[in-house]
Amino acid sequence: MKKHLATLLSAVFHPLLVPSYLAGLVELQQATGGSRLWTVVVFTFLLPTGAAMLLLRLGRIDSLEMPRRQQRAWPLGLAALSFGAGAGWLHWQHAAPALVVGLAGMAVAVLLTFLITLRWKISAHGVGMGGAAGLLLALYLQHRIGPAWVLVAAGLAAAVGWARLALRAHTSAQVWAGLALGVSVALGCSMVLALG
Repeated sequence: MKKHLATLLSAVFHPLLVPSYLAGLVELQQATGGSRLWTVVVFTFLLPTGAAMLLLRLGRIDSLEMPRRQQRAWPLGLAALSFGAGAGWLHWQHAAPALVVGLAGMAVAVLLTFLITLRWKISAHGVGMGGAAGLLLALYLQHRIGPAWVLVAAGLAAAVGWARLALRAHTSAQVWAGLALGVSVALGCSMVLALG
């Protein structure tokens, strides 16, 4: 049962899905009708997932779970490019600065995850959930969302961290480092927006 729950949490809160959840939440809060949500889904989920499937088919990776650190470089590098292209597309489409900077920040977080992964296996799940918690904390501090969202994000980040440990996918240091990286980049992006 414990392993099933850990697997479910890891799948539902996969790092490529978290940006879509965040964009959906922002769209819901701002009642914009989901106009930018599909852009986020394409650049942060569909394109990186398609690239990973292609790498699997070409034999560059053994599985989509990529348990070996050495096999994570290509998928993370391609995901960073896709996230960055998504931020560029949103900028070109004159999307709200918060959305553009948020997606650019996610691209930076994925790029840093890629660079760290060249030497050490940081938790990408931790980066994604830390980024989500950091972004929602920043929105709360700007009085744009209520505190419940921050508490939910923190609880989910803790649950996903537990899941990665329960599945023995990471050490506690790798999970904590991922969470710290995600939170730091998200809060850094919110400072860029506040200063801009």
